[in-house]
Amino acid sequence: MHKGIRNWGPPVLLISPTLILIAIFVYGLIGVNTSVAMSNRHSIAPATEFVGFKNFSDLLAEERFQHSLVNLAIFTVFFIVGTMVFGFLWAWMLDKGVTAEGVFRSVYLFPMAISFVASGVVWRWLLNSAEGERASGLNRLLESMGLGALQNAWWNEPGWGMAALAMPAVWQLSGYVMALFLAGFRGIPEELREAARMDGASEFKLYRYVVFPQLSPIALSALIIVAHMSLKVFDLIMSITGSIYQTEVPATYLWEALTGNDYAKAATIATILLLIVCVFIVPYLVWTMRNERKAAR
Repeated sequence: MHKGIRNWGPPVLLISPTLILIAIFVYGLIGVNTSVAMSNRHSIAPATEFVGFKNFSDLLAEERFQHSLVNLAIFTVFFIVGTMVFGFLWAWMLDKGVTAEGVFRSVYLFPMAISFVASGVVWRWLLNSAEGERASGLNRLLESMGLGALQNAWWNEPGWGMAALAMPAVWQLSGYVMALFLAGFRGIPEELREAARMDGASEFKLYRYVVFPQLSPIALSALIIVAHMSLKVFDLIMSITGSIYQTEVPATYLWEALTGNDYAKAATIATILLLIVCVFIVPYLVWTMRNERKAAR
């Protein structure tokens, strides 16, 4: 028994401070948040009643929250597709071998070093919806290029304005996805490609049966990371449009509820956001654990 304690005791002692901090500040606060979400604390006064899932059913039936979910879905789709496509293309071009690769790599990665708040201030000007003589930003650029017909209201466009808001996020995160894909490309042994070519595989079949399968774990990781960041988007939207109904997503709605002292509603939105994130993260973690077990056998 003493020998067993000597084996597992020191590792447990080493990680115990981290476990305690995570238990308090992650899972403990999630528990507190959930308890507030199930209370009637709709003002600064303490909660007086446990209401169960009533706040959740009320919120899901609310037209304003449904509108924020639709906005988030539009933003997420354009954000994920944009970052994955541009990130892959940039990595593919760099892997093909270009002169001054280090310069291009730095240029692509640089936007990631800028905070969403700072870039949001610039993109607020670039996405100015004014047209004609009062145009500025991208609308002014389009007009000067003789493409005035392409001027539009950007995020002020009803319905698809959230797609315009995804542009700054795509610009900022595509370099990160490129770095992931480039690491994947560089991790594929050259001998594997040469063997496929010697077997008569065309470039299309080489990518279809050799390169893409090797890149699929990288693509899945990038997809999960980008989706996770998209679902929590807050600072970028606040920097560009502020907290307005037209571009409202659950995170900005949560902010409105919190500053309005509706703690129960804010906690309910936070819990739903957490559950949505879990939909993406939990299957990925299960898949990763299964692959690690298979690799260990």
